[in-house]
Amino acid sequence: MSEKNVVPVTVLSKTTWTPNLFSFTVTRPDSFKFTAGQFVRLGVNPSKLKYHQQQNSTTDKALDEDIFRAYSIVSSPFDEELEFFSIVIADGAFTSQLQHLQVGDELMLNTIPFGFLTLARYQQPLPKDLWLLATGTGLAPFLSMLQDLQTWEDYEHIILAYSARSQEELAYVEQIEQLQENFGSLVDNPAKLIFIPIVTREPMAGALTERLPKLLVDGSLQQKAGVPLDPESAHVMLCGNPEMVEDTKETLKTMGFVMNRRGEGNIAVENYW
Repeated sequence: MSEKNVVPVTVLSKTTWTPNLFSFTVTRPDSFKFTAGQFVRLGVNPSKLKYHQQQNSTTDKALDEDIFRAYSIVSSPFDEELEFFSIVIADGAFTSQLQHLQVGDELMLNTIPFGFLTLARYQQPLPKDLWLLATGTGLAPFLSMLQDLQTWEDYEHIILAYSARSQEELAYVEQIEQLQENFGSLVDNPAKLIFIPIVTREPMAGALTERLPKLLVDGSLQQKAGVPLDPESAHVMLCGNPEMVEDTKETLKTMGFVMNRRGEGNIAVENYW
């Protein structure tokens, strides 16, 4: 990675959703631009985190190394801060350190954005329905898209299906429920946002309970949305657990959908795991 593309950013806030899920905001470099849906590479040097400085009187060489990982951006392309959503992997070299973030800590940001999970990849004219299917932290790029006014102008229906193991792990629900009012109200004839929570390991009132591929096959997801899932009128985007992405992608193919390449096709996925 070229050093000229890496700049320091400062942690501004941190939200702990569960013991294994948290989000955080950092300063945004003045010249940094990205498209909703893209990801960046964030870096951490554990020895520079306040937590480790407080816990260790001497510097551990194993901690004094820069570690970079890919993270989708939660925030709008127009926000003054950058927000990220992270899971804690107990033995992960990166997240096991990142979970100790405190306000004022310094991270590193590679200012070149990556990824093609963007609405710009689709050719015009756009269909009327946009389906966003996410598990876990795969919600991040979709939150970014839903904070871009262009998304609300381009579609009639936006169906956001968000799956987690437990109700506790459904992060950002309050923010999702405010999106229609906060962003849809700013454009004429905005898309209608249909939010479908899915909880697979415990009951939750109003939520579906099966994995996304099964919900598509038996029609439960479409019925809950009240919108048909038709290759002629829909784009589908997938982000989250690699197994979910692969299984759902193959399920959609059996329903007549095709992968998007060179602007053609109606399934888009992100592959940075």
